[in-house]
Amino acid sequence: MHAAARITKAPLREGIYLALPGPNYETPAEISVFAKLGADAVGMSTVPEVLVARQHGLRIAALSCITNAAAGVGKDGLSHDEVLDTVGKISNQAQRLIIEFTKRHG
Repeated sequence: MHAAARITKAPLREGIYLALPGPNYETPAEISVFAKLGADAVGMSTVPEVLVARQHGLRIAALSCITNAAAGVGKDGLSHDEVLDTVGKISNQAQRLIIEFTKRHG
């Protein structure tokens, strides 16, 4: 994935992903606790999909798009519109990254 990111110039970071069931945003207090526990990102997806795939014996390379600053971290309040806007902005770059990765490992 790192090689594909270098080729496509996609920003790629590694970190500790804390998964929650959702479908709601976290409170500033929860985000504070999660940060103290070492979480770099909090999300509602990726992990459930990985669990099902592994149950079926599939190999996994997980990729998550961080779409918004957490509650109490960003300057604005949380909104689903912000999430959709971010996804719209990065979708082409994400597609290029995934295609490049699959060329190498597909």
